[in-house]
Amino acid sequence: MRDSAGYAPIRDYAAIGDGRTVALVALDGSIDWLPLPNLDSPSVFGAILDVGRGGRFTLEPEVPSTAARRYLPDTNLLETTFTTDAGVVRVVDGMLFHEPGLSGDRELVRQVEGLAGSTPMRWSVEPRFGYAAARTSIADRGGVAVATSGRDALGIRSFDAGEPIVDRGRVTGRWEVAADSTATISMTTARAEPLVFPGRDEVATRLEATGAAWRRWVGALTYEGPFRDAVLRSGLALKLLVFAPSAAIAGAGTTSLPEEIGGVRNWDYRFSWIRDAAFTLGAFLALGCPGEAEAYFWWVMSASQLSSPRLQVLYQLDGGPQARERALDLDGYRGSKPVRAGNAAVDQLQLDLYGALLESAALYVNMGNVLDREVATRFARIADLVADSWRRPDSGIWEVRSDPRHFTQSKMMCWVALDRAIALAGASAVAGDRVARWTSERDAIRSFVEERCWSDDRNSYVRAADGDDLDASVLHASLLGYVDPAGPRIRGTLEAIDRELRDGPYVRRYSGEDGLPGREGAFLTCSFWFVEALARAGRVDDATELLQDLVGMANDVGLYAEEADPADGSFLGNLPQALSHLALVGAASAVADAERGRA
Repeated sequence: MRDSAGYAPIRDYAAIGDGRTVALVALDGSIDWLPLPNLDSPSVFGAILDVGRGGRFTLEPEVPSTAARRYLPDTNLLETTFTTDAGVVRVVDGMLFHEPGLSGDRELVRQVEGLAGSTPMRWSVEPRFGYAAARTSIADRGGVAVATSGRDALGIRSFDAGEPIVDRGRVTGRWEVAADSTATISMTTARAEPLVFPGRDEVATRLEATGAAWRRWVGALTYEGPFRDAVLRSGLALKLLVFAPSAAIAGAGTTSLPEEIGGVRNWDYRFSWIRDAAFTLGAFLALGCPGEAEAYFWWVMSASQLSSPRLQVLYQLDGGPQARERALDLDGYRGSKPVRAGNAAVDQLQLDLYGALLESAALYVNMGNVLDREVATRFARIADLVADSWRRPDSGIWEVRSDPRHFTQSKMMCWVALDRAIALAGASAVAGDRVARWTSERDAIRSFVEERCWSDDRNSYVRAADGDDLDASVLHASLLGYVDPAGPRIRGTLEAIDRELRDGPYVRRYSGEDGLPGREGAFLTCSFWFVEALARAGRVDDATELLQDLVGMANDVGLYAEEADPADGSFLGNLPQALSHLALVGAASAVADAERGRA
């Protein structure tokens, strides 16, 4: 399925990870993406962004083969079965959790088992540190291949997978896989620490323990509604994107996978967005993960404390504020340039963030938690900031690179911010001495939206004040309680989006200009938001039918990218995309709630 230049379809990638970083594995067994030591670090394997120079870790039969794969049940361990005329081979790929014993900073294991016949196999490791910009040296150290670059190192050990051969910037191996035989390739890494080489038994023990840990986590989930398999897989995908040291959730596992092949809409999503906060807490609660929800809430509070009451659009996974955007010297996926590290949206004004954060606070309190005095004071100051600032134009939820406008969704989310602040004051969670002003400004926002952001001609909320373009993000009016989700204005908006932004099961984000050349695919999150709005509007059968179609649009292992091309379903944008999976959980939960209400 690779094209003539050697690029695999984005849909062909599966993700593995260990709570620190994420690797992408193509259907043909090539690991084409791995940043080290963390998800937001520079890549050591980056062939997905430059097939010639990026670096990769291949493992495949030497003869023609077909491949089928799955995640081992209730885990993020990937199983790929290669079938050839000579035999059948199964490969299990995993990034291992730390367990007792000798282990590296990060540990990637590829376990190979012969199922039938005898199959010639080959592997090759081509490390290219620092987004392929750093000099890499590789040497054989007593049968262990070691690659180094500055403070970074990785070691490759082969256990019955052929003798490692170091040659011309890569490590290779070949061997014959007979039925009932097992081989293992182990890669350990280190940064500014000694590089360790665990033994075969230790590696096998940790691989089994990692699978058991994933199964325990899934076993504790409580979601029992419709589309349960897809919801649990989305939960596992989201867990891959949680940066364990801080509890932040990354927007995606990659950078610069294009929204248009050959175009410039290529962004780094390896940060944590405040706009996702309410959806993240809601999804974790729907899955039955109150611990993750609470930990994420406190990460948000920690990351934002230095600039409070002002919020940044996004933060580093460790809570740092820096996200300087720069172009990397890589060719880009199928020639899509620039390849970016960092994200200039960090400097934008996006007023919807405040509604997301105050909704998160309301969810947190509704969990039975209490806000301490300092945090309660911060939320009151944030509500004051919204009351002062909601009349300003902004860049909106979609982070457009055109001039700021009065985006409808931003105004609606400012209404949500003040509405939740009022509710928190009513519950004595925050001080209530400014409720009168918050109420006055909340009512003023509603007047603005209803008078200037509604089109009688379209019978719909529009993208921005005094305009006539459409925008699927105005469905937040239904999802977050701005209006009656079954009321006439949401019904009209659903019909307009269905008519003008929908293409089969897919929904595009908006119509109109956004300051960038070219166009993008359909935004999968908007498709799931549309399902949720249908369910909340009482159109349960329509919502269920559409969600069934969308669940079928996942790739072969249940993952979603940011976007899809409605013409052929091919994935576009970064993968796996947190917001897509968050929205799937929200859509399924809304269908479940609607079905219970109808029963």
